Amino acid sequence: MSLTLDQARTIVAAARAHGTTAGLKPLTVVVLDTGGHVIAVEREDGASMKRFEIARGKAYGALALGMGSRSLMARAEQQSYFVLAAAGAVGGDLVPVPGGVLVRDGSGALLGAVGISGDTSDADEAACVAGVEAAGLTAQVD
Repeated sequence: MSLTLDQARTIVAAARAHGTTAGLKPLTVVVLDTGGHVIAVEREDGASMKRFEIARGKAYGALALGMGSRSLMARAEQQSYFVLAAAGAVGGDLVPVPGGVLVRDGSGALLGAVGISGDTSDADEAACVAGVEAAGLTAQVD
């Protein structure tokens, strides 16, 4: 099972709404299915270049290693060699800072991941969580 297009669109819209309400810098929101394929992406006007790649790397890294990108950051701080090797194994598509969360349904099944880039990593993560929760799903940040 994976996220539907409608769920992905809800996540994107709610994450962007959170960003507007919180006064965040322009965001780029990327929603991936369980295979790491893009379901939905939006880049707000004024978002700086390469935000797509960063947001995708946060979400893809979370999927690849089965943990939110906040946990990837902690792992990088403790075992930098492992995260460096993992980044190589996934073709460099791994950004180990907050802002990438796994998406689960009510029973805990993995549906995909969301990555956001544009503001601080903590603010990006908060926007991810807001988007996922608006879709009635659970965001796994760790």
